[in-house]
Amino acid sequence: MERQVPQEFILEAFADPASIKDVVRGILHTIFFHRFFPSLTPRSREVLDITLPFVEDAELDTMIEKRATELARELDAERTHSHSNTNAPLHHHPSQLRGGAAAGGNGGRGNISVQFFEKKRRKAWYVRAYGGADEEVCWESWTVKVTVAEPRTESERAKVRRAMEQTLLATAMKIVTCVNSYKDHIPPITTSETNPFPYRIDVNQKDAGWATRMGIY
Repeated sequence: MERQVPQEFILEAFADPASIKDVVRGILHTIFFHRFFPSLTPRSREVLDITLPFVEDAELDTMIEKRATELARELDAERTHSHSNTNAPLHHHPSQLRGGAAAGGNGGRGNISVQFFEKKRRKAWYVRAYGGADEEVCWESWTVKVTVAEPRTESERAKVRRAMEQTLLATAMKIVTCVNSYKDHIPPITTSETNPFPYRIDVNQKDAGWATRMGIY
C-alpha cells in the first residue's frame, strides 16, 4: 500500500536575535490554535504589537517553549561561528534585498517543523503481533523557515523591526488561509482521546529540502 503523503505548508519568519523565541512561539501557537482539537477557551497574546491566538495548554506550551529555546540557541551558535569567519555570507530577508537596503547580516537561518499524526490500525496480523497494533501516520506538516538579522545601526534596527512585523502578520494570515483552504486531508476523529492527533515539534537548523526532512519521521 502506498504511504500517505502529508499535506505540507511552508512559512517564513524574520527576527532579530532578541525576538526569535517570541516570533517562533507566536507562529507555533497560531498553528496549534487551528489544529489542537481539545476544547479551548480563546486566548491571545501580543507579539511585536500583533495580536495572535494562544493555546492555553501547559504541556503544549512547555514543548513550544523548549523547541523555541533550542532553535534560538542553535542560531546563536551559528551567529557566533559566523562572526569568527569574516568571509561568511550575509543573510538578508528578501523584502530588504528588494528595497536595496541590507538591514544587518550574519544572523543565521534555521527551521522548526510541526507534524500532526493519526493513529492507524495495522492490517497485517504478523505486524500487529510483533510491531504493535497501531502506527502513527503523518497527515500534515508545517515548516517555519526562520531568518535572523543583526541590525548594527538605529536605521537598520528600524528597518528590521518593520520587516519583522510585516512578515509575522503575513505569516499569521497565511496560516488562516491554509487552514481554511485545505481541509479534505484532515483525518476523521475515531478516538475518544482528548487530543485525537499526536504531534511533534522538531528543530532542524539546516535548510534541507522536503525529501531530506522526511528522514526525521
